[in-house]
Amino acid sequence: MPAEFPFLADRPAMRFAATGATSRPLRLVAPDGIEAALDDLPPAQAAFVRAQGFKAGAGELALLPGDDGVSGALLGLGTPERRARLRFALARAAGDLPEGAWHLAGEIDPQLAEETALGWLLAGYRFARYAEAAPPKARLVCPEGLDRVRLEAIAEGEAFTRDLINTPASDMGPDELEGAARLLAERHGAQVSVIAGEELLAHNFPMIHAVGRASPRAPRLIELNWGGDGPALTLVGKGVCFDTGGLNLKPGASMGLMKKDMGGAATVLGLAHMVMATGARLRLRVLIPAVENSVSGASFRPGDILTSRKGLSVEVNNTDAEGRLVLADALALADEARPDLMICMATLTGAARVALGPDLPPFYTDDTGVAAALAEASEAVADPLWRMPFWAPYESKIEPGIADLDNAPSGGMAGSITAALFLRRFVTETPRFAHFDIYGWQPAAAPARPKGGVGQGARAILAALPKVLG
Repeated sequence: MPAEFPFLADRPAMRFAATGATSRPLRLVAPDGIEAALDDLPPAQAAFVRAQGFKAGAGELALLPGDDGVSGALLGLGTPERRARLRFALARAAGDLPEGAWHLAGEIDPQLAEETALGWLLAGYRFARYAEAAPPKARLVCPEGLDRVRLEAIAEGEAFTRDLINTPASDMGPDELEGAARLLAERHGAQVSVIAGEELLAHNFPMIHAVGRASPRAPRLIELNWGGDGPALTLVGKGVCFDTGGLNLKPGASMGLMKKDMGGAATVLGLAHMVMATGARLRLRVLIPAVENSVSGASFRPGDILTSRKGLSVEVNNTDAEGRLVLADALALADEARPDLMICMATLTGAARVALGPDLPPFYTDDTGVAAALAEASEAVADPLWRMPFWAPYESKIEPGIADLDNAPSGGMAGSITAALFLRRFVTETPRFAHFDIYGWQPAAAPARPKGGVGQGARAILAALPKVLG
């Protein structure tokens, strides 16, 4: 890994201002509360706000003049309906306010205060490895009653995920992904072990080897372990560092974003940081099958039949459906230990984007308690998720007859569901299993989410863990 890349480096813009810092007030104002807010201001300031045409729209700012420049500001809440349409709308203030420390003034709903505070931290993210990108200079004082350490750990884990996804494949292959995992382990006192290249065959990971063998960058299985007490949580993340499609070569337009095909791995590493940094009482295991799906004389072929670690045979009907192959071997290994909860995260199917768009990743689980906890947490922490079914009648679609399983059923329908069903075949001993079919990319800039790599589902999972694992 290039030494100059600051994975997990301190980012002042993504931390709260020092406690006790001299700060200016930022008062949140609803559209129906404008007049009351203005009545509390000196006449000159109220007149200045009126002159700005302040309507208290979601994220709208009105600066308040003072003897030394700006003495404070009003921040529009907008209507609840508008805020529901624009997550982290209030985080716009982070980039628009003058330099210095600010604090949220007045009584604020705790959930809104937390969303605003976290959004502010996330808005400080910049990917600046290849070009200068100045972060916001306004800093927020952590609102009273909020867990500063936890919020900063979440923001740092999200920044880690974004950095990994945003880094092009020239600088983020399987070796560099391993380096990132080792850096994370060093930070938290975790252990990392790696099985790479031909050793994958010796240790019975044939499908990870098959997908990655065409690349000069050796495929590998990365394992991180942390914690010696509490319930067992296993995170499995798809680490396809670049996906050409293999011999079923993608067209150029479809290949352009394939640096993000390791978004599942990036997300579980970011989530692992959040878990470890907050000191969760559990035994954490992270498994990442890291490969590059390349084209060469060694490429696996359409029509090949691979035998998985689980012993199930798989007919390859499309080499561009490789993510489920590498995940299958990793899931089979994870299942052998029967963890209390297993989470799989992958940028797996375009079908999920067609169904739900880029913002709303589907998740699959047979456990109603896990599903309920995730749905509740998703809403509470503004990290959208939507439960989709392991629809049993579609099982026949992944059974080709010539082998146990088909990696790419024909017909094009229910692609996200059939991929999830395929993965479930490799988890037979672990009752509580959830699979997330994420996108890992923000197509256009939005509050707290610049265009580029983005974590999805990690914050909801973190919030749900106490309820799921006790």
